[in-house]
Order: sequence, then C-alpha cells, then structure tokens
Amino acid sequence: MSHTIERPSRLDTARRAFSWRDAVVYQVYLRSFRDANGDGIGDLGGLSQGLDAIAALGCDAIWLNPCYASPQRDHGYDIADYLTIDPAYGTLEEFDEVVRRAHELGLRVLMDMVANHCSSDHAWFQAALAAEPGSDERARFIFRDGLGPDGELPPNNWDSVFGGLAWTRVTERDGRPGQWYLHSFDTSQPDFDWRHPAVAEHFENVLRFWFERGVDGFRIDVAHGHFKDAALPDHPGGRGPDAGHNHGMWDQPEVHDLYRSWRALGDAYEPEKYFVGEIWVPSPDRLADYLRPDELHNAFSFDLLVQPWNADRFRKAIETGLAVGRGWPAWTLANHDVHRAVTRYGQEQPLDEALPTDMIAAARRRGPADLDRGLRRARAAAALALALPGSMYLYQGEELGLPEVLDLPDAARQDPIWTRSNGTELGRDGCRIPLPWTREGRTFGFSDAAAATTWLPQPAWFGAFARATQAADPDSMLSLHRDLLATRRTHLRGTEPIVWLSPAGAEVLAFRRGDVVVVTNFGSAPFTPPSAWGALSPLLASQPLTGS
Repeated sequence: MSHTIERPSRLDTARRAFSWRDAVVYQVYLRSFRDANGDGIGDLGGLSQGLDAIAALGCDAIWLNPCYASPQRDHGYDIADYLTIDPAYGTLEEFDEVVRRAHELGLRVLMDMVANHCSSDHAWFQAALAAEPGSDERARFIFRDGLGPDGELPPNNWDSVFGGLAWTRVTERDGRPGQWYLHSFDTSQPDFDWRHPAVAEHFENVLRFWFERGVDGFRIDVAHGHFKDAALPDHPGGRGPDAGHNHGMWDQPEVHDLYRSWRALGDAYEPEKYFVGEIWVPSPDRLADYLRPDELHNAFSFDLLVQPWNADRFRKAIETGLAVGRGWPAWTLANHDVHRAVTRYGQEQPLDEALPTDMIAAARRRGPADLDRGLRRARAAAALALALPGSMYLYQGEELGLPEVLDLPDAARQDPIWTRSNGTELGRDGCRIPLPWTREGRTFGFSDAAAATTWLPQPAWFGAFARATQAADPDSMLSLHRDLLATRRTHLRGTEPIVWLSPAGAEVLAFRRGDVVVVTNFGSAPFTPPSAWGALSPLLASQPLTGS
C-alpha cells in the first residue's frame, strides 16, 4: 500500500492558475461518460452535467477523446470531418457550452488531434478513390502500385497496429484491381501523406478553428506517426507480433518540423496553447527529441503504466520519465487503450528483464485477476503517481476503482482490434464500458432515460462502484482520489524534485517531495517506516502499510 505521510488537515478546493507542468487532467471518453438524450451513448450534454463532479474531484483540465464527425468504426479515431461535432454527441453549440462551463469551473479543455489518418468516409479520401492513379487527390494519401506481375502483392511487408496487413487494394473506376493504400490501423483509416502541402495547411486550419472556439490545447494521437520513410522499405523484422519497431513507419525526422510549426501557432495565442504527445518510440533519447523547447510541451511517460508490480521496475520507470520529460513528464496509470489498473495489478505478470516489444499489448493481458489485491495496489499506485513532479492524466472510472470487464459477450464487442485479430486480442472494449453514476437503475445512472440500453453492456456488479455511493464513503477509491488531489494542490505546487529515501533494490519505494513523504510497499510483509522519514498522521496510522 502507499500513503502520503503528511497531508492537509482539510480539503482546499480553491482553484489555481493552470500550468501544463503539473496539471491533473481528467480523460473523458465521451461515448461512455454520461448520456443526456437517452440513446445509450454518452454525449456533450452528459459531459456538461458531469463537469461539476470532475471539478469537485480537484482536476485542472479535461482531455476529450475525439467527438468529431465520424462513422465510428473506431469510435471517433476515424474522422470524416474535423470541423464539426458528430451528431451522436451533440452540436457545435453544445460543445461551446461545455467549453464555457468548463472554464467557469476552472477547467481547461484539451481535444484529441488525430492527424496521422482520417476516416475512409472523409471527402478527400472519397475523391482519391474516384480519381486516377498519380492524381493530386491520391497524393494526399499514400497510394502505391502493388508488387508482382499484376500488382497483386502489397507494396511492402508492413503490418497494421490492429493486426493484418497495413495495405488494402482498391478497385479502380473501370472495375480492375488497382493501387494499394496504406492504413497503419484499420482499413477504414487511411494514412495521410504529410509530404503533400495541402495536408499541413488543412491541419493548421483545424487547429485554428478549435483554438478560436476556446480549446486550450491538444493531445496528439500517434504523434510519432504522420511521416513515413519516403522509400517505404520493407520492415527488416518481418511481420507478426515479434517483428519489433518498424523504423520506416514511425518516428521519421520530418515530424519534428511539423511540431515546431504547431508550437509556433499555439504560442501566438494568449495564453499559449498546449500540446502533449502520445509517442511510442524504442528509446528514451528518441522520446526526448519531441520535447525540445520549440516542439511539444510534454509527452506521456508510458513506462510507468506498463510496469508489473515491482518496486525496482517502478523506480526505474519514474527515473526515466523524469529524465526524459525534463522533470515534468505526463504520467498516467490507465487510458482508453489498455486494461484498467485494478485488473492489471491483480493479474500475475511476468517479471521479464526488459519490457515486451509491444508494450500496449502487455497492458491488455488475458487471465484471472485477484481484484482485492488489484484494488489495494491501484490505491497505492495512485498515491505514488499523484505525488510525482509533472502532469497526471486520470482516465475516467479509475477514480472509482473500476475493474476491466473481461467477459463481454463476443457479439457485444465492437473494437476493430477484436475483429482484425479474429478474436485472439480482446481489444479495448472492456475499459470503455459506460460509467456507473448510481447504484440502482437500468444503466446505473449513466443515461437519463429509464429504458435506455447502453452501447456496450454494463455488468450487473457495476452498481457497486457507483459514484454516488462512493462519494458518501470516506474510505472509497473516489474519496482517496479527492484527498490525494487536495494534498497535491496544497503541498506539491512548486518545483520540488523527488528525493529517494529507500535504497534501490528494496521492496519498499519511499521518496520525499517538499513536505510530503510517499511510501509504497511492494513486498508481501507489513512495513513500518523509520521515524526519520516523518510521523504518520492519525488517519494514515489507521491504515498500516500492509504488504501487497
């Protein structure tokens, strides 16, 4: 278990000036947050209703997963129109109201920028399909002739992140098999060719459009993508899950000029706009390249998220994150792409010498979970992470201690990962189940309509994790998060670095930051902190540091 040894005597709910360096950002997966119109899908009206709860938790900002117009084949990460709101979620006017209300509550608003690819329904891609090979319409995407006598083989051996080939062949207007187009993810998500000037111009206009509506910044999806090696070489690692990092597909040098241009655009506003990257690269040095002073403000330090429950591994991940992030990384313990923390920490995970090549897949393991143990560990991990320097991204439902829903019926699953892997990968549906707000009711308060059916089925046990119930329980996961965020606001507003109190290799992690001491016991035996570290408060003394 983990505890802050010193804490405020009361909850200080005063708002403070926003800083991207140490903000707590609440990630809103809109489709599953709250439903205001009764159709079983979360929407902007539901978000407006829930903003007070996010502010009361003590967060500084929200990150809104894609709510642009989309056919929803990848639930918003396949965008058909970047300049409007999907009707399932509401209208531009309702979006403006969310921004206004959030700012009124002291919350900044970040949107998701998905610029590596769009939807196959996007007007540009439809025009490309209708155009001839070699046309300017096709040049905005990555169309290539196939290999083999009749072009029947893909242009190279690249795999899609979602499984299967990263290439799909089109049928030309005359009915003949034609060129192939690249999709790093699903077939419905064609990659842009960022070497075409119209693509860069388009996205600068997209950024300005949302900035002018009051959006404060963007989380950049697959920020290490966008540019591909112009030669499109075969991946020397071959195909399959053990192929390793594909250097031709990711992390090309041209991407840094792109972020310099976006940073300059955002810096021209007052206050300046903010960019955080989702970046998966094979070394800390490569990640640090994105965080130069004229590029992204920060990037997610995913090493902490994917670690097994081991003190030494956590410590190394923290030290790496602090070094790469110039002391201010973006931490998270869960998001919409991985299994929930309670389940991950309750599973027996192998302690490999090195992280697996596919770190995301490692955070979506199958297998039974001891949820009591997972909850204890998730509470400890939250206390540890929220005391670290840097920003913290809190995925909706983690503050409730929700477990992953692993036993969804096959027919209910909607994630393209499930489909493209022929069911060998569970995908991400289990962490996207609509939230429980009340203990009772058909949808546990998620929908305002009594007869609504949620877009993914909620299990019968979800009501036990309801926000309303936890709000009245001082020992709940929700109350713990409120206390931790209050401690963070009151004691950890400065630039204090962490000072390790425990030696490397110990089963207990302990560090001091300012006047806060954090102790996390990863071992199996109870632990009593030395008196030199500080005295436990009466509240925490009643919750001894039992083993994990």
